[in-house]
Amino acid sequence: MRIIVAAVGRLKRGPETELAGRYAKRAAQTGRGLGLRDIDVIEIRESRADDAAKRMLEESIALANVIPQRAAVVLLDAHGENVDSASLAARLAQWRADDRPAAVFMIGGADGLAPSLCAKAELRLAFGAATWPHQIVRIMLLEQLYRATTILTGHPYHRG
Repeated sequence: MRIIVAAVGRLKRGPETELAGRYAKRAAQTGRGLGLRDIDVIEIRESRADDAAKRMLEESIALANVIPQRAAVVLLDAHGENVDSASLAARLAQWRADDRPAAVFMIGGADGLAPSLCAKAELRLAFGAATWPHQIVRIMLLEQLYRATTILTGHPYHRG
């Protein structure tokens, strides 16, 4: 099973990019023993449309185009579920057991995501009630994916 993180916007060079890359690499290495093939990060260009609704639609279409058939779709959503690390690991394990080809985690742009894309989500995932910059959300997601792989392999990184 592939893990895809599809995000509107790019991380610029610097410590955020390095940290995101570090967690993605760790998750990929730890996940290989679990049958996780790759952790792919796909950056979607931010729309330049003048209208917020049009920006949201254009970005949502671009995000929808990276979802493989039968993939589990997870939206990062400030109003979503607060899922603990063990529960996220359990969902990944279940999707893998269900022979899903991929789990796609989507981070939308500042204007949100179109209702048609939201309807595809099996899970809306929140990292608490606070509002986070998209760059930080990407790092937090990649860390949680790494943590989930360590939980599933019994690695001591996750002790909680």
